[in-house]
Amino acid sequence: MNTLVWLAAILCILMVLIGGRKGARSFIALFLNFVVVLITVILMLNPHNDPIILTLMACIGISSINLFYINRVNSKTGTAFVSTLITIAILLFLIYLISKKTTIQGFSEEEVEEISIFSLYIGVDFVKVGVSMIIMSTIGAITDVAIAITSPMREVFLHHPHIGRKELFCSGLNIGRDILGSNTNTLFFAFIGGYMALLLWFRDLSYSVGEIVNSKVFGAEMLTIFCAGIGIAIIIPIASGINAWFLTRNRDKQQIL
Repeated sequence: MNTLVWLAAILCILMVLIGGRKGARSFIALFLNFVVVLITVILMLNPHNDPIILTLMACIGISSINLFYINRVNSKTGTAFVSTLITIAILLFLIYLISKKTTIQGFSEEEVEEISIFSLYIGVDFVKVGVSMIIMSTIGAITDVAIAITSPMREVFLHHPHIGRKELFCSGLNIGRDILGSNTNTLFFAFIGGYMALLLWFRDLSYSVGEIVNSKVFGAEMLTIFCAGIGIAIIIPIASGINAWFLTRNRDKQQIL
């Protein structure tokens, strides 16, 4: 426990020294996001609550904290927030169809022995739970890419106020292309690092490559990685288009007036 406190204190000091007030807000946002996730999990324990609806509410809360609390309410955070919600809605529909088609929900055969003493008739839709897990795994990366696009686009517009909507949109796409590869690789290695224990488990079970690829637990983890990458790719044109439309629309209105 003392080690965790010291690590948290070091992180707080570094974030405040380097990031100033915004760094302090970012540190507080970590705990606020943890509270949102914790409340969501507690509410999901009630079988009468829909996990997908709870996840959508949690995504709205997390997005609001990451965007509005850390970066304040302005045009770049507003368009990033709208872009995030649209991307989550598209991903939710896509992930639900894929999860139902691939039947990766529930427990894998490797876990049956550990839960054999428990009843599986608990009245929970594991498809919705699986969808909720994937969405919660991608929301942080999606909001990060959204603000990483809208913020420099706003700077481009401020320095070139007469830029056209199409040119501004292309600038957003160019920014997105630069961060697409790095963010997808960051997600990939983050997930793989967390799944090292899974790979060691497969080794202990003497699984062949074919058995690993066809196992449910491996498929579920790879699906999470691919869906996160798809979310990052989708939000780039969405955030670029919405932000370009919003910025040029306000300028055109002022010119008319």
